[in-house]
Amino acid sequence: QAEPNGNDGEQSASASDESVVDAFSDSSAQGSKSPIANVEMQAKIDDLQNRIIRMQADTENYRRRIQREQDEARRFESLRLVRDLLPGLDGLNRAIDSAEQTGDVQTLLDGIRMVSQQFRDILKAHAAEPIDALGKPFDPNLHEALTQIPSAEHEPMTVLQVVEMGYRLHDRVVRPARVIVSCVPPDA
Repeated sequence: QAEPNGNDGEQSASASDESVVDAFSDSSAQGSKSPIANVEMQAKIDDLQNRIIRMQADTENYRRRIQREQDEARRFESLRLVRDLLPGLDGLNRAIDSAEQTGDVQTLLDGIRMVSQQFRDILKAHAAEPIDALGKPFDPNLHEALTQIPSAEHEPMTVLQVVEMGYRLHDRVVRPARVIVSCVPPDA
């Protein structure tokens, strides 16, 4: 099947058009009204009309496919940016945790918190939303289990701790949440 804007289809259509026009001119010039010539002429006209209809359908299908691909590309154009920003956000979060534990300089902690919030705002502006995991049942589509901890207080396979926040962009998971989940405690 030829592409809608391929030259081969256009050249053959042009050649057929010219032959139909030539045949029509010849028969008109000769004054011939034979039934065989009229049937042949009508068959050529019908063939050209069918070709035109098929080419229009091919063009419309091509246009729709291109539109779908462009819409999909626009919808997920921020995916790379989101993936690039996540390690920086993780590092800042670790620094915040460390500063809170050691009781270091308050201004450092405040500055790091502000930068962390800026990162979150950037992610949100690009339609990246955090995956809410803490206390939820483990979902392998959204979470990556790092380890299991026995717990009598929680249902098995409940997220006990989020080690790294997961994010999604629209309906795609950019990165699953890295979590620690509960399991049934061993019998004592």
